[in-house]
Amino acid sequence: MARLPAGIRFIISFSRDQWYRTFIFILTFLLYASFHLSRKPISIVKGELHKYCAAENEAEVRVNSQSQKASALPSPQLPDNATDCGWAPFDQDNYQQLLGALDYSFLCAYAIGMYLSGIIGERLPIRYYLTFGMLASGIFTALFGLGYFYNIHSFGFYVVTQVINGLVQTTGWPSVVTCLSNWFGKGRRGLIMGVWNSHTSVGNILGSLIAGYWVSTCWGLSFIVPGAIVAAMGIVCFLFLIEHPKDIACSSTLVAHPKSYENGVHRFRLQKQALPDEKKLLDPETQCLLLSDGKYAVHQNHVITLPAEGGGSMAAISFTGALKIPGVVEFSLCLLFAKLVSYTFLFWLPLYITSVDHLDAKEAGELSTLFDVGGIFGGILAGVISDRLGKRASTCGLMLLLAAPTLYIFSTISKMGLEATIAMLLLCGALVSGPYALITTAVSADLGTHKSLKGSSHALATVTAIIDGTGSVGAALGPLLAGLISPSGWNNVFYMLMFADACALLFLIRLIHKELSCPGSAAGDQVPFKEH
Repeated sequence: MARLPAGIRFIISFSRDQWYRTFIFILTFLLYASFHLSRKPISIVKGELHKYCAAENEAEVRVNSQSQKASALPSPQLPDNATDCGWAPFDQDNYQQLLGALDYSFLCAYAIGMYLSGIIGERLPIRYYLTFGMLASGIFTALFGLGYFYNIHSFGFYVVTQVINGLVQTTGWPSVVTCLSNWFGKGRRGLIMGVWNSHTSVGNILGSLIAGYWVSTCWGLSFIVPGAIVAAMGIVCFLFLIEHPKDIACSSTLVAHPKSYENGVHRFRLQKQALPDEKKLLDPETQCLLLSDGKYAVHQNHVITLPAEGGGSMAAISFTGALKIPGVVEFSLCLLFAKLVSYTFLFWLPLYITSVDHLDAKEAGELSTLFDVGGIFGGILAGVISDRLGKRASTCGLMLLLAAPTLYIFSTISKMGLEATIAMLLLCGALVSGPYALITTAVSADLGTHKSLKGSSHALATVTAIIDGTGSVGAALGPLLAGLISPSGWNNVFYMLMFADACALLFLIRLIHKELSCPGSAAGDQVPFKEH
């Protein structure tokens, strides 16, 4: 019998379960990358919606001072859908406030909708819920761009499309995080989700390039094309997404069950009582992070009842129940300030580059992608470090501590030339995006599968939505504050961002102290509730 080709041997070296997990990893990556792809165009188009028209005004003065003959020469005609300062109503002096209001409309709706989205998502099939959100998001993203072709200058029109788009996009994050967490366990969750979370940066980069291609010629296509891509990915989601390994008879790695005994509908896991001299044998969750009174660990002398994979389902957790999970509140408030910084860069970085380095909208959009390139490495680095150390909060705290002075350096040397801007964009992207990526992925999944939930996976979407929803409040405030502060100088915007990083670090102090005083402890590793 002939020896199999090397390619075929490579394919069959992986099990059926591994291939399905790889497929779900790639699919959810592409699905959420398309969401971010559709969010990026607004930041690229800002430089086109309002153009600096000082040069035009100076030219007009010179023309008026010339001879009658020269002044009688026909002047270049502007398109019907534009003015010499941009697109009405963004061609006025208060354009920064109007553009900031657009960002705020989207992000505020996103933050409010996220709290509801997790609760709804727990009670609906993920595939249907996510498909609806992607199709609706594609429609309203494209609708913003149609304002160009139909010559719409109503500020209210653009605000309404942003609000509805923000609401429907909340279907994305709880759905994809829940699906991925169903397929991947805790073993290397930081690394896996660190790599997976690069979809945010990949989507931003693709969105910047796509929007930048048309921004100077036909900015309406900068929205219509990304909208079409999101809608198309929604159809792909409906046709191919598998919500849970059990749906296709694959093994689940979400929860390990050593020494388990099957009995009808339920599975029982018995754990013997921990004796005082066995403390060193216990895992860190028993020794430290989950202390009942802050001093003494709770001994595991109880029986935990878990629903069997084919049995009845456990009721979805309530909103207040999810808030009671240790660590949810602290990480949510930390993410509020971390996401404030990240989204300020997302929505305002191209305009900042335009004003500092005097580049046009397309060049500034392309250069801004370096921030997202740095974000890819930052997210992966945060995941690897937190997996190796077993300290999620400490990893976030270290990167936040380094991010604040780095932002100050960026605001100082970015004015010195293009080379300095490139280097600082990469570094700032890594330090700003690292904590944000870790909290929204691995930390959310850890807390959503917290041991106090007694095996219920129905809390995952709710916990994820609470954390990301709270973070989205900061995401809404950041661009709004940038729009209000930037007229007084970009340095003041960077001072605001540094203050936000300091606040994010402050909310993690208690968790960092626990991790450092309890070697090996990690977010979400908590002692289960007793069941009598």
